[in-house]
Amino acid sequence: MKSRALRCMTAVTLFAVLAIPVGLAAQEQKPNKQPTRYKLVDLGTFGGPASYFDNGADGILNNRGTAAGWADTSTPDPYPTACFNPDCFVSHAFQSQNGVVTQLGGLAPGWSSAAFWISGSGLIAGWSQNGAIDPLVPIPEIHGVLWKNGEITDLGTLEGGYDSFATAVNNSGQVAGGALNLVSDPFCLFAPGFCITQTRAFLWREGLMHDLGTLGGPDAIANFVNERGQVAGSSYLSSTPNADNGTCPPGVPTQDPFFWERGKMIDIGTLGGTCGFPLAFNNRGQVTGQSNLAGNLIFHPFVWSKSRGIRDLGTLGGDTGTTEWISDAGEILGKADLPGPQPQTHDAVLWKGDSITDLGTLPGDSCSLAYQINSRGQIVGTSEPLSFCPGPCTVNCAGVHAFLWENGGPTLNLNDLIPPGSSLQLTYAVAINDRGEIAGYGVPPGCAPADYGTCGHAYVLIPCPESDAACGGSGAQPLANASSMATPERVRKTSQAKSAFSPFEPRLRTPE
Repeated sequence: MKSRALRCMTAVTLFAVLAIPVGLAAQEQKPNKQPTRYKLVDLGTFGGPASYFDNGADGILNNRGTAAGWADTSTPDPYPTACFNPDCFVSHAFQSQNGVVTQLGGLAPGWSSAAFWISGSGLIAGWSQNGAIDPLVPIPEIHGVLWKNGEITDLGTLEGGYDSFATAVNNSGQVAGGALNLVSDPFCLFAPGFCITQTRAFLWREGLMHDLGTLGGPDAIANFVNERGQVAGSSYLSSTPNADNGTCPPGVPTQDPFFWERGKMIDIGTLGGTCGFPLAFNNRGQVTGQSNLAGNLIFHPFVWSKSRGIRDLGTLGGDTGTTEWISDAGEILGKADLPGPQPQTHDAVLWKGDSITDLGTLPGDSCSLAYQINSRGQIVGTSEPLSFCPGPCTVNCAGVHAFLWENGGPTLNLNDLIPPGSSLQLTYAVAINDRGEIAGYGVPPGCAPADYGTCGHAYVLIPCPESDAACGGSGAQPLANASSMATPERVRKTSQAKSAFSPFEPRLRTPE
């Protein structure tokens, strides 16, 4: 499981890989049946320009086929100097099931809400504005919320603070997140520059919000909670700022990822730098994420467990890498740089045990990123041409082609597996469940891939039986549109295996 919430604030990477004997196997198509075709469910909007999923969260699509996100209305944001969304329209949280989109509501009419995580049991965690303005910093207040059977619960704050946010929820209703208290703090892990009090990691259960403490500094945030009630997050270690923190903001203390269980917070550590943070968490208590190396010049992906500690996952020979997902089987997805002069390109990768599998890119593309794998070994992600890779690009940094990788590869362009003439170009595939359903982002005609955060649409793909005519044929239409319903395989063995309101930038970041 994994969430990208507050990536740069909760932590935005490993000691150099010791020895990487290389064995290369050419990527080739293995004999198999024809690729599955899909019905496209364009989730549309509630009258505004865009709809969204948390593009880094494990919890946007569960195995029941229910997805959770948020979509713009046609109402301008009532507080335009600190908009909830990058396009400054009010948004409403939603859930979708079989093409039917249901608005979830919020804490105050006329203000925004967003759903970021849905558990296997259908509980949904997110954030909602409550209609009040924070008296300490003049921006709208946001509270973490939980939706259950369509009813919303305000999770509250800590010690009289004014803001909180929920990042994940498990099947039993335990919610992880962060909340502001009233203790003055120059660093404010929640959103440096947008708050002036401490951020504390919390676990909410049975109506009570519990402060989980810190690793010695003033602030901490909880990013994940698994089905065992274990929590992963990040925390400052002290109140002494560092001038340079690499991928973390400058002028803040050293930030490490943590593992919390039964009242005890364990420092996961870093790979030598002063910035590390978790990006995924599974039900076995394994944490994966990103950490600066010594000197804070480059970052690597890591995996941590109580039995083995922190380990550098390594790259494909280039400088950096990062993770997006870890399954309960220990399979890790993300991207890793290839060797070469700067700026280096990167490929989507699968780390499993002590090996790295390069998933390659789509034909004609130069970069890729893998987001998630299901129990059937199907992997989804995004691929893009060189001009859209984050290194060399300056404006159009974005995914362009959503992909599916299965049966040993190669990657398949999901746009080739939906009806011709569909309403969206599929640019990102960020989640896949055990039924083979896929969730992601796409752009309608007239919306450039780089602008998906302001005019893109969330979508769900549903596998089709071979006999289903809706999966093929010229000019076939998507199954549903919510806007009309609502106001080369390479294996390496390692030596160890947006908006004005900055907290939403990681939610709507350009992942590629």
